[in-house]
Amino acid sequence: LTPTGSTSTKVELRGNVLLLECIAAGLPTPVIRWIKEGGELPANRTFFENFKKTLKIIDVSEADSGNYKCIARNMLGSAHHVISVTVKAAPYWITAPRNLVLSPGEDGTLICRANGNPKPNISWLANGVPI
Repeated sequence: LTPTGSTSTKVELRGNVLLLECIAAGLPTPVIRWIKEGGELPANRTFFENFKKTLKIIDVSEADSGNYKCIARNMLGSAHHVISVTVKAAPYWITAPRNLVLSPGEDGTLICRANGNPKPNISWLANGVPI
């Protein structure tokens, strides 16, 4: 089984295509199956190529992080390999701040929600000066 050993790691960026490869040798030729440990492969974004040797997940998100196991099996036995996937993400808006126009004496609220992996730090500045 390639990759060799029982585990390996893979890092991918949010929004990219995740490609995991598992090549098995044997006689009769093994059938390959993919599972996500503790979860499901994402519906409508998961594709298999090269007779299931390649698992392809499009538009990956942080929720796609986890352990993916390929299992190669024929009538004489099986072998498996676990690939630990981490999806990293540059900061992105969950709720971007919006312009706020206030009259003198009025109160207002600005909301800023961002996410990413690693989690971004949020700083507030007024006219370029930290608040």
